[in-house]
Amino acid sequence: MIKNIKWLSIFALTLSFIACDDTEETTVVSNSSDGLALTAGTANFSKYVSLGNSLTAGFSDGALFIEGQKGSFTNILATKFADVGGGTFKIPYMNDNVGGFIGGNPSFGPRLYFNGAAPVPVSGTPTTNPTTVLAGPFNNMGVPGAKSFHLVANGYGQLNPYFGRFATSPTTSVIADAMAQTPTFFSLWIGNNDVLAYAMSGGTGANQTGNLNPATYGMNDITDPNVFTNVYNGLVNALTSAGAKGVVANIPYVSSVPFFTTVAYNAPGLNAAQVAALNAGYAQYNMGLTLANANGLISASEKAARTINFAVGQNAVVIVDEYLTTVDIPGVITLPKYRQTTAADYIVLASGGVSAQAHLGAGNGTQFPLADAWVLSKGEVAEIKTATDAYNATISATATAKGLAFVDTNAIMQQIANGGIKANGFTVTSAFVTGGGFSLDGVHPSPRGQALIANKFLEAINTKYGSNFKGVDIGLYRILFPAQL
Repeated sequence: MIKNIKWLSIFALTLSFIACDDTEETTVVSNSSDGLALTAGTANFSKYVSLGNSLTAGFSDGALFIEGQKGSFTNILATKFADVGGGTFKIPYMNDNVGGFIGGNPSFGPRLYFNGAAPVPVSGTPTTNPTTVLAGPFNNMGVPGAKSFHLVANGYGQLNPYFGRFATSPTTSVIADAMAQTPTFFSLWIGNNDVLAYAMSGGTGANQTGNLNPATYGMNDITDPNVFTNVYNGLVNALTSAGAKGVVANIPYVSSVPFFTTVAYNAPGLNAAQVAALNAGYAQYNMGLTLANANGLISASEKAARTINFAVGQNAVVIVDEYLTTVDIPGVITLPKYRQTTAADYIVLASGGVSAQAHLGAGNGTQFPLADAWVLSKGEVAEIKTATDAYNATISATATAKGLAFVDTNAIMQQIANGGIKANGFTVTSAFVTGGGFSLDGVHPSPRGQALIANKFLEAINTKYGSNFKGVDIGLYRILFPAQL
């Protein structure tokens, strides 16, 4: 066509430029999932606001840092939305790629990297001042540490420095700042911390089911499902009040993430001499169990479950399980709540995932029972599952009632944990360090994991609103961040 332009009239020349414009649009078509012209469908992405916790913020490797924020699934979504009229997606960036705050809690920075042997903190000092307030508003309103009810709490920025540094005022709430931007489209992924904090602490918090006053909750407590329902419905009602469409996601089971599945429940390998010494050491405890059973203080099944016995080779570790029956008759018999683990128990990673075995060895788990903080017992797992199922029922029902796109991240994460998900020639699994799905803290997605999640969100959006976004190539996203960024 170009070589014939000189023979065209002015009118025909004008048409040729229109044709060239059509050719340029064909370049955009390649970004669609179906080969047709890219479309937003029935959604309006001109003002996209994302709400959630650390998963939304781009937290990774135990810290929030610039490159992690850039690679968040929400930022990936925003780049796709830009192709159909989506506006600027403003992020409250940290100051550096070290992560964490000046003089802050080491549990939230510096970030980790893999040195070839183990995850270790990067060198460098955080430069982000939590008291420096950024000029907003910001589209990515993911707040690390936030539970569901925190998003509606006025003044939450005074309690959480991540929100405090980008809140529009000391007295505002996350949802208020989101609604002040009049979003046309939103994503909401909240509720993980309502059970995750309890799980990561090894169940040292309280199950607040039945307590409708979240102001009385501790940091590591399980949120009452009715509180979650009321808060969640309030959030979605607000977000959709002006006609905005959106996408919501449910809560994965904790058994899907490597923080709880990396350390084997039967890790210690013992030789004959060690076995003999340990069995002799627990002989008195086992005799006490026999006496307690004979006197009707515990059942025969509990006696069997609590009996401690080691054999040469791999062995289940000894733990303290507060769910066991209290056997304490002063002057007669007092028994600690010891038992050996089963496959239904989860030994947690050490703080920040620095060493999977940091709390085992030197007699811990054998000679010295592991404390409750290091183990998520089967009883605690059951409580978490009950709460998670209740939250997920609320999320699914609300998505249906409001006509929102829905992402079943629970099913996705279970698939990643059980064989993996294949995409773009790669298989993403939950294997710690090597699986590609999770970062080095064992909870938050890796860059590739974020890309995979973004694609699942895009699929849900396409299905619900008739858009045809093409997912990103997850092979272009690294598995782990290097020491230097």
